[in-house]
Amino acid sequence: MESRLQKVIAESGYTSRRKAEELILKGKVSVNGKIVRELGTKVQSKDEIIVEGNLLGREEKVYFLLNKPRETVSTSSDDKGRRTVVDIIETDKRVFPIGRLDYDTTGLILITNDGELTNILTHPNSHVPKTYLAKLDREIEMEDFFKIKEGVSIDNQKVKVSHLKIRKKKKNSGCYVELTIHEGRNHIIRRLFEALHYDVVKLTRTHYGPLSLGTLLSGEYRTLTKKEVSELYKYKK
Repeated sequence: MESRLQKVIAESGYTSRRKAEELILKGKVSVNGKIVRELGTKVQSKDEIIVEGNLLGREEKVYFLLNKPRETVSTSSDDKGRRTVVDIIETDKRVFPIGRLDYDTTGLILITNDGELTNILTHPNSHVPKTYLAKLDREIEMEDFFKIKEGVSIDNQKVKVSHLKIRKKKKNSGCYVELTIHEGRNHIIRRLFEALHYDVVKLTRTHYGPLSLGTLLSGEYRTLTKKEVSELYKYKK
């Protein structure tokens, strides 16, 4: 059975489909000794595929849910020597994070070697709901609360919030706001509140699609169940 080259690379766990396409275009992929630069090239299971000098193999897929600590980078490696989310996971598989959280943002992040699922969940049309708990530097004003519900424009595009709730409020000591969004623009939660003149003192992602942090402490992780993985694959368009 033939499959597209970038799909095979992604399904092998080497990297995401998007990154696989970049590697193909850069001439970093060869099939049976010949460099391939054309996207959509079909390959068979018996073909020898080499990516960046590495022979591609079919490895078992693994899925982890991590409660990311602060001062941890959401990448597989870091040229500044900082700790990454991958450093925390004990596995012999070549894994990578699905999406990313800012350096000082904590909470739920998924780690896997499943490039196909990564492509599904990070695609702009996936609209995976993500819930955050933001601690603000001051009590939120009701006028601003309703502005967020209506949609605040960032770079001429409204941030759509499907859920918004004030979780805790203490006079003169800021407050906690819980909100759910369906997009993944960089720093979008912090930028949303900054647009209304609030500083986000602390930010935690508590839910991602059907998944939640549960009782995981900072730096702890667990393996996803088959049912949970199946639920995530339902975001495929």
